[in-house]
Amino acid sequence: MKLVLASDHGGFELKEEIKKHLEEKGHEIVDIGTYSTDSVHYPQYGRKAAEMVAAGEAERGILCCGTGIGISLAANKVKGIRCAVVSDAFSCKMSRAHNDANMLSLGGRVVGVGLALQLVDIWMETEFEGGRHQTRVDMIEG
Repeated sequence: MKLVLASDHGGFELKEEIKKHLEEKGHEIVDIGTYSTDSVHYPQYGRKAAEMVAAGEAERGILCCGTGIGISLAANKVKGIRCAVVSDAFSCKMSRAHNDANMLSLGGRVVGVGLALQLVDIWMETEFEGGRHQTRVDMIEG
């Protein structure tokens, strides 16, 4: 699967671990930055990644900032994006199964690397259930 990854300085180190993990699993990664822990503005990265997913340039996207919140807010401003901030397995699974989240956001200061990689795997492996959930996703898009 082709994925876009983006982060700010607070999520840089976590993004790098996720990138390595996903590449080892054979996914194609487009890393649009940031590329260091130097301070940057997360909205630029969140929006750019979301625009790529919305345009079909990547199938899904994963974002990281300090909490996962700010960068997800920027991504969710883009029409067609459903970016979920998660820090537990159940919410992560439901973000895909019930909400068809096409972007995942994680907090580099909230979840450790081990948990983050577990969440990424859950998110990547969970299929959207459709049915009554599709009606609700359509209402979000409306």
